[in-house]
Amino acid sequence: MHLPKPDPYAVLRFPNYRYFVLGRSFFTLAMQMQTVAVSWEIYQRLSARTADAALALGLIGLVQVVPMMIFALPGGQAADRFDRKTIVRSTQLLFAFCALALLILSRLHAPVGWYYLVLGFAACGRAFSVPAISSLFPTLVPREVLPNAMTWNSTIFQITAMVGPALGGLIVARWGPSTSYVVNIICASLAFLTFSLTAPVTTKTDKPPITLDSLLSGVRFVFGTRILLGLFCLDLFAVLLGGATALLPIFANDLLKAGPEGYGLLRAAPSVGAVAMALLTAHLPPWRKAGSVMLLGVAGFGLATLLFGISKIFWLSMVALALTGMFDNISVVVRQTVMQMITPDAMRGRVSSITFLFISCSNELGELESGLTARWFGAVGSVIFGGIGTLLVVLGSTAIFPEIRRLGRLHELKPAEIARATEEELEEKAQA
Repeated sequence: MHLPKPDPYAVLRFPNYRYFVLGRSFFTLAMQMQTVAVSWEIYQRLSARTADAALALGLIGLVQVVPMMIFALPGGQAADRFDRKTIVRSTQLLFAFCALALLILSRLHAPVGWYYLVLGFAACGRAFSVPAISSLFPTLVPREVLPNAMTWNSTIFQITAMVGPALGGLIVARWGPSTSYVVNIICASLAFLTFSLTAPVTTKTDKPPITLDSLLSGVRFVFGTRILLGLFCLDLFAVLLGGATALLPIFANDLLKAGPEGYGLLRAAPSVGAVAMALLTAHLPPWRKAGSVMLLGVAGFGLATLLFGISKIFWLSMVALALTGMFDNISVVVRQTVMQMITPDAMRGRVSSITFLFISCSNELGELESGLTARWFGAVGSVIFGGIGTLLVVLGSTAIFPEIRRLGRLHELKPAEIARATEEELEEKAQA
């Protein structure tokens, strides 16, 4: 069967989408630079006591994951019931105020506990902004370009995730964390303005009632759709065990002797690899066996994590982290495309909130896991443990969720209710 030549730039021809990715890029830049500034500042306060510093870095993940877990489901409910664009714009203002608070704390040299408090408030905003952003962009472009949009979402996100840490590390090294927080305020304000320029296509859908049953409907949808559940679990445990980013200040400062600029480059390295993979994916024909490709990608992520753990050379560590980004990008594109293609629009917010719980929260939980295991086994031991754990997760997911391995071309996926109806029709014909 002859496949049509893909148009790698199809979604970029829509002004609505360009405004969206510009706003999302400013938002990502602000978050990435804030992470670099806060983690480096806290580490420097406690660097004389390495074990305490490792735990303090892990606690950055804890204080963010708790409010995100509490408010993720209400955030998804809000994205389906209220205007998504309004939610996104409001949360950008909250992020700007949080960056202002961090600026004041940095100038006053306030105790570390106050930083955790501000990060907790920002995490509450993320619990509402992420489902709203994820469910907003499918209303900006035609359905047939959604797979292309997911690839470019990942590409542009990774470019900003690459620039953000590198720029943040440079700013911290040259002018200190306070200047980074000023730039964060500017980026959040620009995100507010560019998101304001989007014009979603309004669709007539029933607003979900404010009930516990409606709140949990996204959970039922995910757990009732095994391919989604399998992809979410695979990513959840791979990121939870394989993430080494929380310990990068220790690697940069103590093991690789690279300083804050080197820390920024290490933090940016995964995004360099992700951008390369995303650009390659955009120009290639659709994967015939997307599920098998994803399993191999997650296994590669675990091997690259092991390489980073044993490396003692800065540039080899950079290469290892870039490889983690390349392999992780495959997972992101497959998971996000499957979710957007098979989820009904009326449930996008609630299903996106489950994605947020499984994936985004696993990043912060992974930071906590890395901090705790580093306190017990050291930073290198923590990363090696995570890499081995990721490989075991791939083996377990292959056995428990054979639907992943059977996943074919992504552009041929149907909404879940259509797929289920088709299965029922086939069963009826078979019985007849």
